[in-house]
Amino acid sequence: MNIQEALDLAQACGFSHWGEMNLEKLAFLPEVREMCAAGTCGQYGKCWSCPPACGSLEEIARKARQYSAGILVQSTGEMEDDFDVEAMMDTEKLQKQRFLALVDQMRAREPDCLPMAAGRCTVCQTCAYPEPCWFPERMIPSMEAYGIFVSQLCTDSGLGYYYGPKTITYTSCVLFGRKNELPG
Repeated sequence: MNIQEALDLAQACGFSHWGEMNLEKLAFLPEVREMCAAGTCGQYGKCWSCPPACGSLEEIARKARQYSAGILVQSTGEMEDDFDVEAMMDTEKLQKQRFLALVDQMRAREPDCLPMAAGRCTVCQTCAYPEPCWFPERMIPSMEAYGIFVSQLCTDSGLGYYYGPKTITYTSCVLFGRKNELPG
């Protein structure tokens, strides 16, 4: 699969925005992971797709560097005001639906692609953690769990992140084009 084919899939899935990821700027930052440990979203130590269960930053970086291409996909919603929780939740739900559809199509073409979602994995309603994951082949970690500063990666990739007042945007990504050799 090439970048244009992946971008065409993203468009067909209905995302608001999509673009090629600048893999040279892909960084795995301990500062982002520290937000996880501080309990920012409440999932730290509670699911397989989040730290510490998803692996160390070194393991994650080694895994991600096996890929030669990536795309970013976003859903942007309109809010009535900055506290429109319903619009936030609806946009997040829409992003997750679109992303699962994209991931299914990407995995049909490239079974070993690496998807990373906005927020924790939602393949299962309740995570089996600390018992073994029920569907490890379907699990989708979050970009933040991988230490990615999402807004910066969007900027570095030429994709917006903030689309104006009274909007909310959720971002996910997929790495693909696995290289034959692991980087050294």
